[in-house]
Amino acid sequence: MSRYIGPSWKISRRLKYSTLETGQEIGKRPFPPGQHGQRRGKLSEYGMQLQEKQKVRFTYGVNERQFRKTFNEAKKLSGRQGENFLFLLESRLDNLVYRAGFARTRRQARQLVSHGHFRIDGKKVDIPSYRVTPGQVVSLRERSRKVPVVVAALESVVERLGFVEYDEEKYAFTYARFPERAEILPEIKENLIVEFYNR
Repeated sequence: MSRYIGPSWKISRRLKYSTLETGQEIGKRPFPPGQHGQRRGKLSEYGMQLQEKQKVRFTYGVNERQFRKTFNEAKKLSGRQGENFLFLLESRLDNLVYRAGFARTRRQARQLVSHGHFRIDGKKVDIPSYRVTPGQVVSLRERSRKVPVVVAALESVVERLGFVEYDEEKYAFTYARFPERAEILPEIKENLIVEFYNR
């Protein structure tokens, strides 16, 4: 299955969850899309597990194959598998660019990374799924500092999460540590995703 590139608001309404983490998508019409959107029945246990998986998959914008691969990698780490899984997804370069405020959405961050606007420890990286390790420095290349999309995104930043240490002068940030569970996706029940894949 390829990566979803359709309307994100429709997906958010279907899942009753803001995949953009803004809440705007479901604020105006908090019911699923379509003619029969308001008449859907109660979900089964499998349906709830699948829905939880889809919430996370569409939030980070990864395809099913990448998602499953990351889940299997989380199995090999010590600690809770569900939490480790979310931490690995948060460590993606496109996600961290979004968290640092260089882009307003993860899709926008993915495009900026793909176009080669960022450096990791001084080396060009244009792979959105690249996994950044704690301690690495991600910087915006000098020629890209006046890109209108980036300028607008940086101006709209209110605050950043604690695991991203931003250097305003250098247009760079350090991935200081893995996030704490309370810092990311508080509405997600990752145990349901673990149950889904361990059926």
